[in-house]
Amino acid sequence: MAGSSSGIVAGLTVAAVATVGFLAYQASATVPAGLGDTGAAANASPAAVAAKKAPRDKKNPAALPAGSGKGERVVYSVDDDRVWLVAENNKVNRTFKVTPGTVDPPTGTYPVTSRSNAITGTDGTPIQHVVRFTNADNVAIGFSAAVSGATDDPDPTTKSGGIRESIEDGAAMWEFATIGQSIVVIR
Repeated sequence: MAGSSSGIVAGLTVAAVATVGFLAYQASATVPAGLGDTGAAANASPAAVAAKKAPRDKKNPAALPAGSGKGERVVYSVDDDRVWLVAENNKVNRTFKVTPGTVDPPTGTYPVTSRSNAITGTDGTPIQHVVRFTNADNVAIGFSAAVSGATDDPDPTTKSGGIRESIEDGAAMWEFATIGQSIVVIR
């Protein structure tokens, strides 16, 4: 009898944690525009920051684009579907390709506003290492990795702000992009 009681308690605990994670995601996805914005994102329109395509190194397309900011930050190119994790000394710690959702964030600088270790994405896919930084077109925008490791293109008929990473890249993003970390979105 004691064995089945502990199984029930474990099951209820898992269900409670999943429910809290889901509710936290829903709450962050419905935050009004501008609420919780700090720093440059609160004082300038995102379109005003990095509105034109940042210059690229034609010999090394994976090189950090010029004009993508200074100091420790995450740089995300919506045109190249690439992310750079940049240290305080402007050295790239890691760069990788991503699969964007159907809704792109506007260019600009944003702070990481919320994180979830494991939830279900808007497309019904179990995801982990979710790092959210803005909303666009009434959709939460953030990086995540599918638990299965899949990085398939999203359903074009569904509004999705999930920027999918591999499991390894998602783990690196999770370690690097804590609450308040700058996310610079460029073209």
